[in-house]
Amino acid sequence: MHRLLILSPLIMVVLFTGCASIPNGPSVMVLPGEGKSFEQFRVDDATCRQFAFEQIGGVSGQQAAQNSAVTSAVVGTIIGAAAGAAIGSASGDMGAGAAIGAGSGLLLGSAAGTGYASGSYYEAQRRYDNAYMQCMYATGNQIPGYRRSTSPPRSYYPPPPPRY
Repeated sequence: MHRLLILSPLIMVVLFTGCASIPNGPSVMVLPGEGKSFEQFRVDDATCRQFAFEQIGGVSGQQAAQNSAVTSAVVGTIIGAAAGAAIGSASGDMGAGAAIGAGSGLLLGSAAGTGYASGSYYEAQRRYDNAYMQCMYATGNQIPGYRRSTSPPRSYYPPPPPRY
């Protein structure tokens, strides 16, 4: 029963992170380039999704978030158990101190892991989107807000001085 009380916060974290469903893929809009068929756009899209996935190390945003949350919970538990054992040995009951410290560390590590998980997800998604947009732009597709100019830049000269 005592072990169940210690493991219950970890079980809650695992259950709640399993409920979150973050979409995989780009979160930016890209449109087919001028003169491109939809089929060619789909080929470009598949190629660029693979390119972007490779650029972020083959880990989706959701995987990065889950790894960060679990790592923080584990580290918090280990540090809490060590601190609890040290404090418990001073009071004469190292086992109880370690158990209380592990439980506290798990709770605090899980809470901190939630913030780190969110940051990890957004950073991975941002890097993925940047690589995806670069690839799609390089293959001639349109990214709203960015304009590909086909003509050379214009040079405007000042008007000639007036003649008197």
